[in-house]
Amino acid sequence: MTKRERILAVLSGKKPDAVPCGFSLHFPREEAFGQAAEEAHLRFFRETDTDIFKIMNENLVPNMGTIQTPDDWKCIRPMSLGSSFLADQLELTRRILDRCDRPAYLVGTVHGITASTIHPIEAHYGYGPVRELLCAHLREKPQPVLDAMKRIAEAMCLLSQKYIELGVDGVYYASLGGEKRYFTDEEFENWIAPFDKQILSAVREAGGHTFLHICKDGLNMQRYASYAPLADVVNWGVYETGFSLEEGYALFPRSAVMGGLANRSGVVAQGSDRELARAVTELIASQQGRPFLLGADCTLATETPYGRIRLMARAARGLAAD
Repeated sequence: MTKRERILAVLSGKKPDAVPCGFSLHFPREEAFGQAAEEAHLRFFRETDTDIFKIMNENLVPNMGTIQTPDDWKCIRPMSLGSSFLADQLELTRRILDRCDRPAYLVGTVHGITASTIHPIEAHYGYGPVRELLCAHLREKPQPVLDAMKRIAEAMCLLSQKYIELGVDGVYYASLGGEKRYFTDEEFENWIAPFDKQILSAVREAGGHTFLHICKDGLNMQRYASYAPLADVVNWGVYETGFSLEEGYALFPRSAVMGGLANRSGVVAQGSDRELARAVTELIASQQGRPFLLGADCTLATETPYGRIRLMARAARGLAAD
């Protein structure tokens, strides 16, 4: 089977010739944009040999004005495919698709509604404070904030659909907001889930597969139970959240599960090559033929040697290291 055929087999409930895998990391700042990002992606794909090629996305919703009160969210204006951050991401995608190994399975990254909403002002406030600010503004006067989020969601739908039109197989959707320390269950259901589902639905309507990545720790995973019909693949922090693979299969009974390895600790970060290969083999054996894709809780550390990732890909295929 080709790499892409392995993924499609898992997603269609068939048995692949080997368990497919997908890993990613954030490239250094100097390799995050334009031609440098193109070359960094192609080198990563070539040297790691994973089944899934994930196109990273550092082209974020830009700052459009000062936001200090709920009414200030009106500065978030409508966006189109001509908006520079979307145009830049799509041009990067086109260039990568022109040059990469097309028998692989390709996914484009879309930042979920919570992350995309804080991106314009995150640099000003810092990550923790901007999360708190978004909650406070929604509680104080929700409508102008929700109106801004609607415009952002529409932009993410455009990006998702254009990815598929360009030839990407699926969208890796990074959902944020499930942490119990920010939104309540009711707030998440009213303010976050509808936009997440709108964007996931747009991917499906365009003919793409959805990879639902559930970010961060301290999650109430039950908040995502209603996402199950829209998720072809689900990935979350098994080690961050204490929510096991087995619990994930139960919560998302019609989805494939991707993960199984800690991304910044444990055997991936500290084990020897032999220990890492053995851990991959044992993890795959423990899944007993369930719809499983080998991966990590989230992105690997930027400095992770590509040879380590290649070793995991080869171990998943039952091969020895190069």
